[in-house]
Formats: sequence, structure tokens, C-alpha cells
Amino acid sequence: MKFRSKPQEPISPNLTPLIDVVFLLLIFFMVSTSFTRESQLSIALPEANGEPAQAVDKPVEVTIDAEGKYFIEGQSLISDSAGALKQALAKYYTQNSEQAFIIRADETSPYQAVITLLDVAGELGIVNITLATRTPTVAE
Repeated sequence: MKFRSKPQEPISPNLTPLIDVVFLLLIFFMVSTSFTRESQLSIALPEANGEPAQAVDKPVEVTIDAEGKYFIEGQSLISDSAGALKQALAKYYTQNSEQAFIIRADETSPYQAVITLLDVAGELGIVNITLATRTPTVAE
């Protein structure tokens, strides 16, 4: 005797529980995520229109390049630490703390490098500090 076998249905997974789990995970992450709004200020540094300062006898010039490296009178420092900067500036300001001091910082130099230099100058008692700027160009 021959028995007929039932035609088998193709096996397919039930996707309904899987979709439920995905939606629950989505809701969990949406609720547990904190949405912080970080604002970034886009600023353009101003140019100076003022009169140039009167020439003084041999000012000490410190340059800060785009990477934040210091150059005193064109000579690079061994280290960019505040201690090395203080030691190098102390050689110029041993007797006269009122000697002119010019800071030439690249417009893309790190702000921290300029603040460190001003802090070291304050520790040494330097009072005559000038920040070098450029004259604005007139667009025609």
C-alpha cells in the first residue's frame, strides 16, 4: 500500500518577534541617550587699525608658530614647556623688567601657547607687553 505524503510547506522563520525586539531596543536607546547641544563659536579675530607704537630700544621678540613652538629672537627653544620658556626669557630680563616685549603669534597658533607665554611674562614681572598685529588689507 502506498501512502501519500503531505506536501511540506517551506520552512520560514517568524519575523514578528524579531521585529518586536528591534523596536524595543530602538526605544531603549532613544530613551537612554542624552541629547546634548554643543555649540561651536565661529569667530574671526579682528585686525588692528591703530597707530604703530613708537620704536623702542631693542625689544625682545617672541614668535609663536602655528604648532605652538616658541622662538625667542629667532632662536628655537629646546623644549616648549613653561619652565624652559621662563628660563630663556629670564636671560633677557635680569636687570630691566620694563624692556619692551613683543609677542608675534600666528593666527592659527594654539590659544594655550599665547596664554602660557603671558603667564610666564607675568611671573618674570614683564610689564611692557605688545601683541603684534597686521594692518587690514583693503579689498577693491
